[in-house]
Amino acid sequence: MVWEWEIDEDEATELLTGLIAIESVNPSLVPGGSGELEVARYIADYLRSVGLPVRLDEVVAGRPNVVAAIPPGNQGGDEALLDRHHGLILNGHTDTVSIEGMAHHPLRAPVRKGKVYGRGAFDMKGGVAMALLALAAVKRADVPLRRSVLFTGVMDEEYASLGTQDVVKRYTADAAIVTEPTGLTLHLAHKGFAWVAVETTGLAAHGSRPQEGIDAITKMGKLLVAVERLDQSYLRTKPHPLLGHPSIHASIIQGGREMSTYPDRCVTQFERRTLPGEDPAVAAEELDEICRRLAAEDRSFRAKVTLGLTRSAYEVDRNEGIVQALASAFRAVTRRDPEYGVSSAWLDSAILGEAGIPTVIFGPDGAGPHTAREYVTLSSVMTGAKVLAEVIVQFCG
Repeated sequence: MVWEWEIDEDEATELLTGLIAIESVNPSLVPGGSGELEVARYIADYLRSVGLPVRLDEVVAGRPNVVAAIPPGNQGGDEALLDRHHGLILNGHTDTVSIEGMAHHPLRAPVRKGKVYGRGAFDMKGGVAMALLALAAVKRADVPLRRSVLFTGVMDEEYASLGTQDVVKRYTADAAIVTEPTGLTLHLAHKGFAWVAVETTGLAAHGSRPQEGIDAITKMGKLLVAVERLDQSYLRTKPHPLLGHPSIHASIIQGGREMSTYPDRCVTQFERRTLPGEDPAVAAEELDEICRRLAAEDRSFRAKVTLGLTRSAYEVDRNEGIVQALASAFRAVTRRDPEYGVSSAWLDSAILGEAGIPTVIFGPDGAGPHTAREYVTLSSVMTGAKVLAEVIVQFCG
Protein backbone atom coordinates (compact mmCIF):
# COMPACT_ATOMS: atom_id res chain seq x y z
CA MET A 1 0.00 0.00 0.00
CA VAL A 2 1.27 3.46 -0.94
CA TRP A 3 0.05 6.30 1.23
CA GLU A 4 -1.03 9.63 -0.23
CA TRP A 5 1.01 11.97 1.91
CA GLU A 6 -0.15 15.55 2.24
CA ILE A 7 2.34 18.14 3.43
CA ASP A 8 0.76 21.52 4.16
CA GLU A 9 2.72 24.32 2.48
CA ASP A 10 1.84 26.89 5.14
CA GLU A 11 3.00 24.56 7.92
CA ALA A 12 6.20 23.74 6.02
CA THR A 13 6.93 27.42 5.45
CA GLU A 14 6.25 28.37 9.06
CA LEU A 15 8.37 25.51 10.41
CA LEU A 16 11.32 26.18 8.10
CA THR A 17 11.36 29.94 8.52
CA GLY A 18 11.03 29.47 12.28
CA LEU A 19 14.10 27.23 12.33
CA ILE A 20 16.14 29.69 10.29
CA ALA A 21 15.04 32.64 12.44
CA ILE A 22 16.76 31.13 15.49
CA GLU A 23 20.47 31.89 15.46
CA SER A 24 22.31 28.62 16.20
CA VAL A 25 25.90 29.45 15.25
CA ASN A 26 28.30 26.86 16.63
CA PRO A 27 30.25 28.57 19.46
CA SER A 28 33.17 26.16 19.08
CA LEU A 29 33.53 27.35 15.51
CA VAL A 30 32.64 31.03 16.05
CA PRO A 31 33.30 32.45 19.54
CA GLY A 32 30.13 34.12 20.77
CA GLY A 33 27.80 31.94 18.72
CA SER A 34 24.51 31.21 20.43
CA GLY A 35 24.67 27.44 20.07
CA GLU A 36 21.85 24.97 19.62
CA LEU A 37 19.72 25.24 22.78
CA GLU A 38 16.99 27.55 21.48
CA VAL A 39 16.56 25.79 18.18
CA ALA A 40 16.46 22.45 20.03
CA ARG A 41 13.65 23.80 22.21
CA TYR A 42 11.79 25.01 19.11
CA ILE A 43 12.04 21.55 17.53
CA ALA A 44 10.98 19.89 20.78
CA ASP A 45 7.88 22.09 21.02
CA TYR A 46 6.90 21.22 17.45
CA LEU A 47 7.29 17.48 17.99
CA ARG A 48 5.39 17.56 21.27
CA SER A 49 2.59 19.41 19.49
CA VAL A 50 2.13 16.43 17.16
CA GLY A 51 2.17 13.98 20.07
CA LEU A 52 5.67 12.55 20.11
CA PRO A 53 7.77 11.82 23.22
CA VAL A 54 10.73 14.20 23.24
CA ARG A 55 13.75 14.94 25.36
CA LEU A 56 16.90 17.03 25.25
CA ASP A 57 20.18 15.14 25.72
CA GLU A 58 22.74 17.64 26.94
CA VAL A 59 26.06 16.87 25.23
CA VAL A 60 27.93 19.99 26.32
CA ALA A 61 26.61 22.45 28.91
CA GLY A 62 23.80 24.41 27.26
CA ARG A 63 24.19 22.56 23.96
CA PRO A 64 21.79 19.61 23.66
CA ASN A 65 20.69 17.14 21.05
CA VAL A 66 16.91 17.02 20.63
CA VAL A 67 15.61 13.47 20.40
CA ALA A 68 12.10 12.18 19.67
CA ALA A 69 10.47 8.93 18.60
CA ILE A 70 7.44 7.42 16.95
CA PRO A 71 7.08 4.24 19.03
CA PRO A 72 6.00 0.82 17.72
CA GLY A 73 2.30 0.80 17.03
CA ASN A 74 2.35 4.61 16.75
CA GLN A 75 0.44 4.71 20.01
CA GLY A 76 1.16 6.97 22.97
CA GLY A 77 4.55 6.39 24.51
CA ASP A 78 6.82 8.23 26.87
CA GLU A 79 10.47 9.11 27.13
CA ALA A 80 11.38 5.54 28.10
CA LEU A 81 10.77 4.59 24.46
CA LEU A 82 13.71 6.76 23.49
CA ASP A 83 16.04 4.25 25.16
CA ARG A 84 15.10 1.36 22.92
CA HIS A 85 16.75 -0.06 19.85
CA HIS A 86 15.05 1.56 16.88
CA GLY A 87 14.19 0.58 13.36
CA LEU A 88 15.30 3.84 11.76
CA ILE A 89 17.09 7.04 12.75
CA LEU A 90 16.47 10.34 10.95
CA ASN A 91 19.51 12.49 11.70
CA GLY A 92 20.15 16.18 11.03
CA HIS A 93 22.29 18.86 12.64
CA THR A 94 21.01 22.07 14.20
CA ASP A 95 24.18 24.19 14.31
CA THR A 96 25.32 26.59 11.60
CA VAL A 97 28.45 28.46 10.60
CA SER A 98 28.83 32.23 11.04
CA ILE A 99 26.07 34.64 9.99
CA GLU A 100 28.55 37.41 9.19
CA GLY A 101 28.86 38.85 5.70
CA MET A 102 25.66 37.45 4.21
CA ALA A 103 24.11 39.15 1.19
CA HIS A 104 20.65 38.99 2.77
CA HIS A 105 19.50 39.04 6.39
CA PRO A 106 20.66 35.71 7.83
CA LEU A 107 17.68 35.14 10.14
CA ARG A 108 14.60 36.73 8.56
CA ALA A 109 14.18 33.83 6.09
CA PRO A 110 12.49 35.58 3.16
CA VAL A 111 10.66 33.35 0.68
CA ARG A 112 11.21 34.41 -2.93
CA LYS A 113 10.03 32.41 -5.93
CA GLY A 114 9.91 29.21 -3.90
CA LYS A 115 13.37 29.71 -2.35
CA VAL A 116 13.77 30.19 1.41
CA TYR A 117 16.88 32.23 2.22
CA GLY A 118 18.93 32.46 5.40
CA ARG A 119 21.87 31.02 7.27
CA GLY A 120 21.37 27.29 7.63
CA ALA A 121 18.52 27.16 5.11
CA PHE A 122 20.48 24.72 2.94
CA ASP A 123 22.97 23.44 5.51
CA MET A 124 20.86 22.06 7.00
CA LYS A 125 17.67 23.37 8.52
CA GLY A 126 15.85 22.51 5.32
CA GLY A 127 16.74 18.85 5.88
CA VAL A 128 15.76 19.06 9.55
CA ALA A 129 12.38 20.55 8.58
CA MET A 130 11.95 17.78 6.01
CA ALA A 131 12.42 15.12 8.69
CA LEU A 132 10.10 16.87 11.15
CA LEU A 133 7.33 17.19 8.57
CA ALA A 134 7.67 13.50 7.72
CA LEU A 135 7.38 12.47 11.37
CA ALA A 136 4.32 14.67 11.80
CA ALA A 137 2.70 13.19 8.70
CA VAL A 138 3.20 9.60 9.84
CA LYS A 139 2.01 10.37 13.35
CA ARG A 140 -1.13 12.16 12.14
CA ALA A 141 -1.94 9.36 9.69
CA ASP A 142 -1.87 6.96 12.67
CA VAL A 143 0.10 4.40 10.66
CA PRO A 144 0.87 1.36 12.88
CA LEU A 145 4.61 0.70 12.86
CA ARG A 146 6.34 -2.54 13.83
CA ARG A 147 9.60 -0.73 14.61
CA SER A 148 10.15 2.68 16.12
CA VAL A 149 11.59 5.71 14.35
CA LEU A 150 14.03 7.99 16.17
CA PHE A 151 14.70 11.61 15.25
CA THR A 152 18.03 13.06 16.35
CA GLY A 153 18.59 16.80 15.90
CA VAL A 154 22.27 16.97 16.72
CA MET A 155 24.60 19.75 17.83
CA ASP A 156 28.19 20.48 16.73
CA GLU A 157 28.29 18.84 13.30
CA GLU A 158 30.00 21.90 11.85
CA TYR A 159 32.95 21.50 14.22
CA ALA A 160 33.67 18.15 15.90
CA SER A 161 30.40 16.18 15.53
CA LEU A 162 30.01 15.73 19.27
CA GLY A 163 26.25 15.44 18.82
CA THR A 164 26.19 12.35 16.62
CA GLN A 165 29.01 10.81 18.64
CA ASP A 166 26.69 11.13 21.64
CA VAL A 167 23.79 9.60 19.68
CA VAL A 168 25.67 6.39 18.86
CA LYS A 169 26.65 6.02 22.53
CA ARG A 170 23.01 6.19 23.66
CA TYR A 171 20.97 4.66 20.82
CA THR A 172 21.10 1.90 18.22
CA ALA A 173 19.09 1.30 15.08
CA ASP A 174 18.81 -0.98 12.07
CA ALA A 175 19.46 1.91 9.66
CA ALA A 176 19.66 5.68 9.38
CA ILE A 177 19.04 8.53 6.96
CA VAL A 178 21.06 11.72 7.28
CA THR A 179 18.99 14.54 5.78
CA GLU A 180 21.88 16.69 4.57
CA PRO A 181 21.06 18.45 1.26
CA THR A 182 21.43 16.20 -1.80
CA GLY A 183 19.00 17.71 -4.29
CA LEU A 184 16.69 14.73 -3.60
CA THR A 185 19.28 12.27 -4.91
CA LEU A 186 20.42 9.29 -2.85
CA HIS A 187 24.01 9.82 -1.75
CA LEU A 188 25.88 6.63 -0.94
CA ALA A 189 29.39 7.78 -0.06
CA HIS A 190 31.70 10.60 0.90
CA LYS A 191 35.41 11.03 1.52
CA GLY A 192 37.06 11.25 4.91
CA PHE A 193 39.81 13.61 5.95
CA ALA A 194 42.89 14.02 8.11
CA TRP A 195 44.44 17.25 9.33
CA VAL A 196 48.20 17.12 9.72
CA ALA A 197 50.57 19.85 10.94
CA VAL A 198 54.22 19.91 9.86
CA GLU A 199 56.71 22.20 11.58
CA THR A 200 60.08 22.88 10.00
CA THR A 201 62.82 24.16 12.30
CA GLY A 202 65.57 26.60 11.29
CA LEU A 203 67.97 28.81 13.13
CA ALA A 204 67.28 32.47 13.86
CA ALA A 205 69.94 34.95 12.79
CA HIS A 206 70.23 38.59 11.74
CA GLY A 207 69.32 39.06 8.11
CA SER A 208 72.76 40.47 7.44
CA ARG A 209 74.44 37.24 8.61
CA PRO A 210 73.20 34.49 6.29
CA GLN A 211 76.06 32.19 7.29
CA GLU A 212 74.58 31.97 10.80
CA GLY A 213 70.90 31.39 9.92
CA ILE A 214 68.79 28.50 8.66
CA ASP A 215 65.60 29.56 6.90
CA ALA A 216 62.70 27.40 8.15
CA ILE A 217 60.37 28.84 5.50
CA THR A 218 62.71 27.82 2.67
CA LYS A 219 62.86 24.32 4.15
CA MET A 220 59.05 24.28 4.18
CA GLY A 221 59.16 25.23 0.50
CA LYS A 222 60.90 21.94 -0.28
CA LEU A 223 58.13 20.10 1.53
CA LEU A 224 55.41 21.99 -0.33
CA VAL A 225 56.93 21.05 -3.69
CA ALA A 226 57.06 17.40 -2.60
CA VAL A 227 53.46 17.50 -1.41
CA GLU A 228 52.34 18.84 -4.78
CA ARG A 229 54.03 15.84 -6.40
CA LEU A 230 52.33 13.53 -3.91
CA ASP A 231 48.94 14.99 -4.79
CA GLN A 232 49.62 14.48 -8.49
CA SER A 233 50.70 10.89 -7.85
CA TYR A 234 47.22 9.99 -6.59
CA LEU A 235 45.92 10.55 -10.11
CA ARG A 236 47.99 7.59 -11.27
CA THR A 237 46.28 5.22 -8.84
CA LYS A 238 43.07 3.29 -9.47
CA PRO A 239 40.12 5.60 -8.67
CA HIS A 240 37.29 4.71 -6.35
CA PRO A 241 34.21 4.00 -8.53
CA LEU A 242 32.16 6.71 -6.82
CA LEU A 243 34.63 9.09 -5.19
CA GLY A 244 37.57 9.15 -7.57
CA HIS A 245 41.03 9.84 -6.14
CA PRO A 246 42.30 11.03 -2.76
CA SER A 247 43.86 14.49 -2.49
CA ILE A 248 46.12 16.57 -0.28
CA HIS A 249 46.60 20.32 -0.04
CA ALA A 250 48.23 22.93 2.17
CA SER A 251 45.56 24.87 4.05
CA ILE A 252 47.33 27.28 6.44
CA ILE A 253 50.97 28.36 6.64
CA GLN A 254 52.65 30.46 9.32
CA GLY A 255 56.28 31.38 9.84
CA GLY A 256 58.82 34.07 10.49
CA ARG A 257 59.27 36.75 13.14
CA GLU A 258 60.26 40.01 11.48
CA MET A 259 61.77 41.25 8.23
CA SER A 260 65.44 41.23 9.26
CA THR A 261 65.50 37.83 10.96
CA TYR A 262 66.01 34.40 9.46
CA PRO A 263 62.87 32.43 10.43
CA ASP A 264 63.57 29.66 12.92
CA ARG A 265 60.10 28.13 12.61
CA CYS A 266 57.44 27.50 9.96
CA VAL A 267 54.22 25.51 10.38
CA THR A 268 51.93 24.31 7.59
CA GLN A 269 48.62 22.57 8.16
CA PHE A 270 47.66 20.06 5.51
CA GLU A 271 44.35 18.40 4.72
CA ARG A 272 44.30 14.93 3.20
CA ARG A 273 40.99 13.68 1.78
CA THR A 274 40.72 9.90 2.13
CA LEU A 275 38.76 7.11 0.46
CA PRO A 276 36.73 4.27 1.99
CA GLY A 277 39.14 1.65 3.29
CA GLU A 278 41.96 4.14 3.90
CA ASP A 279 43.11 4.75 7.46
CA PRO A 280 43.18 8.57 7.81
CA ALA A 281 46.49 8.17 9.66
CA VAL A 282 48.04 7.44 6.26
CA ALA A 283 48.30 11.21 5.81
CA ALA A 284 50.84 11.55 8.61
CA GLU A 285 52.76 8.52 7.37
CA GLU A 286 53.04 10.00 3.86
CA LEU A 287 54.27 13.34 5.12
CA ASP A 288 56.67 11.72 7.56
CA GLU A 289 58.17 9.71 4.71
CA ILE A 290 58.68 12.86 2.65
CA CYS A 291 60.35 14.59 5.59
CA ARG A 292 62.74 11.68 6.12
CA ARG A 293 63.69 11.76 2.45
CA LEU A 294 64.30 15.51 2.51
CA ALA A 295 66.38 15.17 5.68
CA ALA A 296 68.54 12.55 3.95
CA GLU A 297 69.13 14.96 1.08
CA ASP A 298 69.69 18.05 3.27
CA ARG A 299 71.29 17.60 6.69
CA SER A 300 69.89 20.98 7.85
CA PHE A 301 66.29 19.95 7.13
CA ARG A 302 64.41 19.25 10.35
CA ALA A 303 60.66 18.70 10.59
CA LYS A 304 58.05 17.39 13.01
CA VAL A 305 54.79 15.81 11.80
CA THR A 306 51.69 15.86 14.04
CA LEU A 307 48.44 14.12 13.17
CA GLY A 308 45.38 16.14 14.19
CA LEU A 309 41.65 15.59 13.66
CA THR A 310 40.70 12.63 11.49
CA ARG A 311 37.40 11.42 10.11
CA SER A 312 36.92 8.22 8.12
CA ALA A 313 35.37 8.05 4.67
CA TYR A 314 32.00 6.33 4.29
CA GLU A 315 30.22 4.17 1.74
CA VAL A 316 26.99 2.18 1.89
CA ASP A 317 26.17 -0.64 -0.52
CA ARG A 318 23.39 0.14 -3.00
CA ASN A 319 21.84 -3.23 -2.13
CA GLU A 320 21.57 -2.36 1.58
CA GLY A 321 17.99 -2.55 2.87
CA ILE A 322 17.65 1.14 3.73
CA VAL A 323 18.93 2.18 0.30
CA GLN A 324 16.44 -0.11 -1.39
CA ALA A 325 13.61 1.11 0.84
CA LEU A 326 14.43 4.76 0.20
CA ALA A 327 14.61 4.16 -3.56
CA SER A 328 11.23 2.42 -3.45
CA ALA A 329 9.70 5.26 -1.44
CA PHE A 330 11.12 7.81 -3.88
CA ARG A 331 9.51 5.99 -6.82
CA ALA A 332 6.19 5.74 -4.99
CA VAL A 333 6.08 9.48 -4.26
CA THR A 334 7.61 10.97 -7.41
CA ARG A 335 6.72 8.33 -10.02
CA ARG A 336 10.31 8.30 -11.28
CA ASP A 337 13.49 6.42 -10.57
CA PRO A 338 15.92 7.96 -8.09
CA GLU A 339 19.34 9.23 -9.00
CA TYR A 340 22.39 8.21 -7.00
CA GLY A 341 25.41 10.28 -6.10
CA VAL A 342 28.05 11.13 -3.52
CA SER A 343 28.49 14.01 -1.10
CA SER A 344 31.50 16.26 -1.52
CA ALA A 345 31.80 17.06 2.19
CA TRP A 346 32.39 14.79 5.17
CA LEU A 347 29.15 14.06 7.06
CA ASP A 348 27.92 12.46 10.27
CA SER A 349 26.90 9.40 8.21
CA ALA A 350 30.45 8.11 8.78
CA ILE A 351 29.94 8.09 12.56
CA LEU A 352 26.64 6.24 12.22
CA GLY A 353 28.21 3.79 9.78
CA GLU A 354 31.17 3.11 12.07
CA ALA A 355 28.63 2.31 14.81
CA GLY A 356 27.20 -0.45 12.60
CA ILE A 357 24.17 1.53 11.38
CA PRO A 358 23.85 1.44 7.55
CA THR A 359 23.19 5.03 6.50
CA VAL A 360 22.10 6.80 3.34
CA ILE A 361 22.15 10.57 2.76
CA PHE A 362 19.01 12.20 1.36
CA GLY A 363 17.91 15.81 1.59
CA PRO A 364 16.48 18.84 -0.19
CA ASP A 365 17.68 21.07 -3.02
CA GLY A 366 19.18 24.54 -2.84
CA ALA A 367 22.56 26.25 -2.90
CA GLY A 368 25.11 28.32 -1.03
CA PRO A 369 26.21 26.37 2.04
CA HIS A 370 28.55 28.53 4.16
CA THR A 371 28.33 31.36 1.60
CA ALA A 372 26.90 34.87 1.47
CA ARG A 373 23.73 33.71 -0.32
CA GLU A 374 22.24 30.49 1.03
CA TYR A 375 18.81 29.08 0.23
CA VAL A 376 16.73 25.90 0.10
CA THR A 377 13.77 25.26 -2.21
CA LEU A 378 10.50 24.81 -0.36
CA SER A 379 9.16 22.34 -2.93
CA SER A 380 12.10 19.98 -2.38
CA VAL A 381 11.60 20.11 1.39
CA MET A 382 7.95 19.15 0.93
CA THR A 383 8.66 16.41 -1.62
CA GLY A 384 11.47 15.07 0.54
CA ALA A 385 9.16 14.97 3.55
CA LYS A 386 6.70 12.81 1.59
CA VAL A 387 9.52 10.46 0.60
CA LEU A 388 10.72 10.18 4.20
CA ALA A 389 7.17 9.52 5.42
CA GLU A 390 6.84 6.76 2.84
CA VAL A 391 10.19 5.17 3.72
CA ILE A 392 9.26 5.20 7.42
CA VAL A 393 6.17 3.15 6.57
CA GLN A 394 7.98 0.82 4.16
CA PHE A 395 10.99 0.22 6.40
CA CYS A 396 9.35 0.22 9.82
CA GLY A 397 5.72 -0.63 9.07
